[in-house]
Amino acid sequence: MAGNDWINGYLEAILDVGSSLRKRNDGKLKIARFEESKEKEDKSFSPTKYFVEEVINSFDESDLHRTWVKVIATRNTRERSNRLENMCWRIWHLARKKKKIAWDDAQRLARRRLEREQGRNDAADDLSELSEGEKEKGDSNPSEPVRDFTRINSEMQIWSDEEKPRRLYIVLISIHGLVRGENMELGRDSDTGGQVKYVVELARALANTKGVYRVDLLTRQISSPDVDSSYGEPIEMLSCPPDGSGSCGAYIVRIPCGPRNKYIPKESLWPYIPEFVDGALSHIVNMARALGEQVNGGKPTWPYVIHGHYADAGEVASHLSGALNVPMVLTGHSLGRNKFEQLLKQGRLSREDINATYKIMRRIEAEELGLDASEMVVTSTKQEIEEQWGLYDGFDLKLERKLRVRRRRGVSCLGRNMPRMVVIPPGMDFSYVTKQDSLEGDLKSLIGSDRTQTKRNLPPIWSEVMRFFTNPHKPTILALSRPDPKKNVTTLLKAFGECQRLRELANLTLILGNRDDIEEMSNSSSVVLTTVLKLIDKYDLYGQVAYPKHHKQSEVPDIYRLAAKTKGVFINPALVEPFGLTLIEAAAYGLPVVATKNGGPVDILKALNNGLLVDPHDQKAIADALLKLVADKNLWTECRKNGLKNIHRFSWPEHCRNYLSHVEHCRNRHPTSRLEITPIPEEPMSDSLKDVEDLSLRFSIEGDPKLNGELDAATRQKKLIEAITQAASSNGNASVTYSPGRRQMLFVIAADCYDCNGKSTVNFQEIIKNVMKAAGLCLGLGRIGFVLLTGSSLRETMEALKSCPVNIEDFDAIICNSGSEMYYPWRDMVADLDYEAHVGYRWPGENVRSMAIRLAKLEDGTEDDVLEYVQTSGSRSYSYIIKPGAKTRKVDEIRQRLRMRGFRCNLVYTRAASRLNVIPLFASRKQALRYLSVKWGIDLSKIFVFVGEKGDTDYEELLAGLHKTIIMRGSVGYGSEKLLRSQDSFKREDIVPQESPSLGFVEENYEVHDLSAALEALGIK
Repeated sequence: MAGNDWINGYLEAILDVGSSLRKRNDGKLKIARFEESKEKEDKSFSPTKYFVEEVINSFDESDLHRTWVKVIATRNTRERSNRLENMCWRIWHLARKKKKIAWDDAQRLARRRLEREQGRNDAADDLSELSEGEKEKGDSNPSEPVRDFTRINSEMQIWSDEEKPRRLYIVLISIHGLVRGENMELGRDSDTGGQVKYVVELARALANTKGVYRVDLLTRQISSPDVDSSYGEPIEMLSCPPDGSGSCGAYIVRIPCGPRNKYIPKESLWPYIPEFVDGALSHIVNMARALGEQVNGGKPTWPYVIHGHYADAGEVASHLSGALNVPMVLTGHSLGRNKFEQLLKQGRLSREDINATYKIMRRIEAEELGLDASEMVVTSTKQEIEEQWGLYDGFDLKLERKLRVRRRRGVSCLGRNMPRMVVIPPGMDFSYVTKQDSLEGDLKSLIGSDRTQTKRNLPPIWSEVMRFFTNPHKPTILALSRPDPKKNVTTLLKAFGECQRLRELANLTLILGNRDDIEEMSNSSSVVLTTVLKLIDKYDLYGQVAYPKHHKQSEVPDIYRLAAKTKGVFINPALVEPFGLTLIEAAAYGLPVVATKNGGPVDILKALNNGLLVDPHDQKAIADALLKLVADKNLWTECRKNGLKNIHRFSWPEHCRNYLSHVEHCRNRHPTSRLEITPIPEEPMSDSLKDVEDLSLRFSIEGDPKLNGELDAATRQKKLIEAITQAASSNGNASVTYSPGRRQMLFVIAADCYDCNGKSTVNFQEIIKNVMKAAGLCLGLGRIGFVLLTGSSLRETMEALKSCPVNIEDFDAIICNSGSEMYYPWRDMVADLDYEAHVGYRWPGENVRSMAIRLAKLEDGTEDDVLEYVQTSGSRSYSYIIKPGAKTRKVDEIRQRLRMRGFRCNLVYTRAASRLNVIPLFASRKQALRYLSVKWGIDLSKIFVFVGEKGDTDYEELLAGLHKTIIMRGSVGYGSEKLLRSQDSFKREDIVPQESPSLGFVEENYEVHDLSAALEALGIK
């Protein structure tokens, strides 16, 4: 019954808080409810919330029930007794509710683990045996080049400064937070932390590496009155290389996206990701052209690698990698699935609440997409690979190793892909560290007899720390972290307080962030600091423990120096430490370390050999390790020397050499073809031809086309003369030929007009006719190109256009099968083979053909629910007919199961959910538009997309970005959106902005004048 005594104490404490609240609020009792705590991000410490959480999380349901029974048995007429009974019941109810939530989530996790296990087993079965033919012939799939794929070791060449000259262009992306090169506001909010510092220093370090010509760090432009104006500057130079270095430096490039005058937290940035992608694509293409003119003989210099940091930037990098066919690298920094599982285990928030607060499912999907597209994932520790990335559908360590072995043997991987995980610890700048720093010197001035005379020359933080100590001569045990329960500072304090020998030998310095008033801090921070103060009082540690209220970021090096001068020790006792940057900082100043054995410190101490690992839960082990290092001077000196000797392994130059070596190695597996940009004729279209109704379109499909789509000179002149004469034009210049680059705009028709059976409706033809007429009224057809985007095959599209009062040749491009195929009517409907090769990377081909059928069907479905439709399948797509009334899995569920088996594909339900298209990962209708934008040199903001209110399952992708979208209400009767996402997934508002200046609407009737009015509202006059 000891537990009940604690419960009674907590309940009495809650009542005391409630009584004080009632007195302060004129008798109106306001007891904070546990359910509402998730809705209020109140930074002040709430005793009620604290005690309620302690009761719910720390005690068994039976204890709560016994307490309730006892209260009922001893009830009386006093108001306090009645309140206690009522409150006890409410908390008991909350505990039961918490238990049910935990049970439901545990069931979901169990089912997902079973599905993952089944997926891994399927892949393992397929890859388990190597046939004799495979052993002899190796990989016969030409779309999957075979390369050795080993770790960086003696067999693999390390990046060297002595190699032939290179001029690389590297793109880093970090979207959220406040990013600038100087006076970084680290800690201003949760989005502006260590990641900001890391990416800025990485950009500088890479730019200083020989062979790297330019580094661009792309982030969001913020022109808000709430932040400094420097965050609104489009470009900021990070490093200016010396003359003759062969580099043009590193830059922060700020891309506008979302509301221009608002600083948006990362959880709310998701709907604006497509806009950032389009802006980044435009910048990279322009920079590739400019750099090509400077260093590559006029040929575009595409990025050597595109590196996304965190989930949001990972999604951006995925789309850019697919649009430009450039290798992608991902660094997670912190991972959503790991955070999600930790929050579920806490039981304080339901799955739905977690998703609503943190947009966690949207974040997880972005991380999964990053795994799909990445060649390489950079991690800080092995623990991050095994315990965090191992939670994802798209990565399995055993399967990745098996695929690597098969590539090394020259054996087919059967269409499966896994990104390579590499451990590259973050670099550090040690230039500010004084290597020959005396261990005595300044310290004697501070604590000696003449300290009043020399104190003014010493760092102020030294005095601030030393004032706490009765005997400042003793060695200092230093802990530096934020006041977070996970940092385990209270266990350290208990270990120090209960070890008399350690207390006699050393002082303890706790640097726990900055504070003015503990009660104004967040709940968790205030609890930690309150506990620290209580423990100091409990063990009577006054004069032995320093806990200054304030310190500046610039004073942290002086804090390390002070500890080193007293021959002290640095300790990181965190329950789990993903990396442990402070351990490296401490080693740079000659401090031996004691660190948690959970996480990154294991790898760090293995490399530095400058300290001891401990179990963070074992107070005695912590005290013994500290005592051993402080008391044994020989061991202390040896650890100090080892740390200083090996610290170069964590320097930025070393980091960059490892990084570039790994990137070069992974590029060997990536296709070398790059997107070609169609040259744009310099001369403008003749004024005499502006009103001619797209003459080039009429004659470009006749005659004998050359490779570039032009006619021979004689035929071209003849056709021009005939066309001009027929149009009764004035005497014009007969030198104009058709070229997509002459288009000023693109009108894209992407309305998915199908009936309930998946057949095209007459609305489709009406929309095409009216859009073309509206275009003629706006600018004239010669300036506007037309593109048709559809989920149907080319044959089905041609059939639907037969009854349309326009010619097929009126389209500049027809994009079919949900973006996997592209045809040019002005080239006799020739397929764009470059585009086919462009999107074909990681396409599993035949290996996924039968698997898609099996995974799309539900377990209780019939054999003919999903059947392959061979007539509409192509080299880069497989189409499947969905039987009317059949129940199939949704897109996210099929994609999840494919990922578990190592397949990377895009999936689209089309034709009113009667058809499923399985296409390459980098193929989509939106990506096809980006491809044309780059190839034809048409800015994405000059592209207008016409859609209905609903459509195929890729419909949402067409609503966001820099292009303009006109939604024609009532034009589409049946869509496929019901098969897009499961109930537990993210919502549409996480993809599409609620309000956007790029969206226009046409009500019910989509007549020519209605479309013209909508175009005018979007800026076309």
